[in-house]
Formats: sequence, C-alpha cells, structure tokens
Amino acid sequence: MRKKVSYSYYNYRRRRGLSKRLSIIAIILGIIISVYLVKLYDEDLSGAEFVVSDEHKGDFVQNMISYSTYKQIPQVKGIYIPAYKTSNIDELISIANTTEINSFVIDVKDDNGHLTFDSNNPVLLEAGCVRNNPYISDIYSLMKILYLNNVYPIARIVVFKDKIASTKHPERMVQDYNGQVYATSQGEQWLNPYDISNWDYILEVCKEAINVGFKEIQFDYIRFHESMNASRVDLPTDVSKTEIISQFVDFMMEELKPYGVVVSADVFGTIITSSVDANIVGQDYKELVKRLDVVCPMIYPSHYGTGSFGQTYPDLAPYEIILAALQASNEVIRQIPISQRKAIIRPWLQDFTATWVEPHQVYSELQVRQQINAVYDAILSEWIMWNGAANYTKSAFAPN
Repeated sequence: MRKKVSYSYYNYRRRRGLSKRLSIIAIILGIIISVYLVKLYDEDLSGAEFVVSDEHKGDFVQNMISYSTYKQIPQVKGIYIPAYKTSNIDELISIANTTEINSFVIDVKDDNGHLTFDSNNPVLLEAGCVRNNPYISDIYSLMKILYLNNVYPIARIVVFKDKIASTKHPERMVQDYNGQVYATSQGEQWLNPYDISNWDYILEVCKEAINVGFKEIQFDYIRFHESMNASRVDLPTDVSKTEIISQFVDFMMEELKPYGVVVSADVFGTIITSSVDANIVGQDYKELVKRLDVVCPMIYPSHYGTGSFGQTYPDLAPYEIILAALQASNEVIRQIPISQRKAIIRPWLQDFTATWVEPHQVYSELQVRQQINAVYDAILSEWIMWNGAANYTKSAFAPN
C-alpha cells in the first residue's frame, strides 16, 4: 500500500503563513500600480457595465489587459459555452443582447485537464495543461467582448477529473491498491482530493482565470467518481470523502477571498435528497451551502430515474421535476440555522434532448420554459442552462 499524503488543511495554512503575507504585500503594491496605470488607459468604454482598468491581482501576473470588479453582480440567467464555441462568440452575444441571458459559463480548465487559453504561468506550464493550440486563441479579445456587452463572465473549472496531470504527476492521482493510477470504465483519471498539492494546482488555475477577467469561479467535478469505493481505490479512511471536499472548499474560499470573486460549485442533484449518493461522491449539500457563495445543483429532468418525485417518466415532466427538486432543496436549507446559510441556489437546467432515455421527448421552447418557470415557482431567481454544443433554444428566453 502506498504512503498516504498529507491532507490537513489547517496545518497547511500554518505552513503557508509567510508566503501568504508576502502575497498580501504584492496585492497592495499591485493596487497602487493599477491606480497609476488606469490613468494611462485611454479607450472609452464608459457605456459598458464592466469598466476596463489595468488592475492586477494574484501572485502571478501576465503582461496583459485586466479588468476592474463588476459593478453589480446580476441575477444570473446564464448559458454554458464550451471553449471551442467561443469562435462563434458573435452569435452567442446576440442571444445576450436580445434576451434575458446575461451570463456565460465558459470552460477555463476542461474535462481532460487542459487550460483553454494560452498562459505563461510556470506552475501550469510545468503541469502540462497549457496547449500549443489553445481552444480560445485570444482570451483578452474574448473578455473585452463580454465586458462591452455586459455579459457576466463565469469560469468553469473542472477540478478533480483530469487526465493530463497523470502524465507528469501520477503520484497525485487517485490510485488503486497496486499503486497504479485508477481509471474508470470510461478511461477517466482523477486528481486525488486528499493530496493538498492538487489544491495549490487548482488555485493557480483560479488565479489565471481571475487575471484575465473572470468574475466568478465555478468548480465542476468537485467530487469523487461514483466508482471510487473502498474495494477499488486506495484512499484514507480517517477523513471521509465529504469531509475532504468540504476542507477543499474551505481552503479555496479563504485563498480566493482577497480577489473579490464569487465562488460557486456544481453538485449532483441527487445529493439533495440522498445521503447515500452524497457519501459516494463526497458532496454534502448542507455543508456546501454553508461555505460557498453559490451552489448549482444539476437537476436535469432526463437524469432522474423512474419514479423520482412521483414521476413515472421524469424526462416527460420537466416542470414537475424541477419544482420538486428545488422544493426539496428549500426544505434542506430550512434545516440549516439562518446564521449559517450562505450560498444562494442557482440550478442547472437542460436545453438538450436526451435521446438515450426511453421514453423521452424533444426539448424545445415549451420544455425549456417550463423548467425556468419552475425555478421561479420555487421562489428562486437564478438559473443556468446546459447544452454541450451551445445550441440553445433562443425563443425560450424572455426578450430584453
């Protein structure tokens, strides 16, 4: 059996004390410099809700254009944009300019572990996640377009699912009892959440997203794979999966606090009502609500099994499934003392047809709008829509 890694967040913070103080000094110096630099920037963007400046934050700063803090965070009504689809950004911007859509969730670290734009960050270069031909060829032009069109930019960061890291750092991956990198039946490999060196790595990705102008960090795959049970993978037993994920969130919330960004995370919809599922993947709904700014349960109707929330065929009942899932969420949150409730709930909805489900229906304007209406009927105000190819039903969104 391989040697266990250190995973004490609190001991880790003590070891980082000096470097953190130096980071704070660097941030203060960066602010002073930015006050001078902003006077030199002469491009008139006064009509944009995002105001351009030369403010730089973080321990690693590129020679680049950066952006000031968003004046007011909107009630998010967003859509997911895979990195490769940003080449059609004008078409997507037209949706935002003519409908209620005001936010884009864009891949920064994708499902394989690649950074989606170029970077000179030495930590990321060493990790091998920076592609020679990144999916987003000019991140600064992209961010400028978003700011000019008042689109709130959210960075989707795939956390522990990561096939790239295993090539250079197999010791930091989830392993089996033979010391080999564990692969799921689909060939997926995952960073080990118990290894705190992975926390630093993800933090560097977050800083890179912040440096180019993203105003929200959204963690995806902030969990264990469903197949990672005690018979297959070698994980510590004295700290549970849910505890280590909560410690990771604590670390990120503390480290990202100086940057003023919103921190959100995607979670399985089933953990709202199932403690069994919560323990398998390591996502404790109550604990995450206590820690994060935003929790985004993935409550796609097509992903629920027969009989869920009293629906024989959940895919055929989008309104009923979304409403019931969010009512269940509201009930869980009511059990948390008011003083400990932190996160708002912003669900993921589906704008795709699940052809693999039988029976299924085509999701068009009616089905998409039914889900949105269910969010409002659950007394919530924010939502984000998923389509893996960013082919959205524009007519389902209310006009501006």
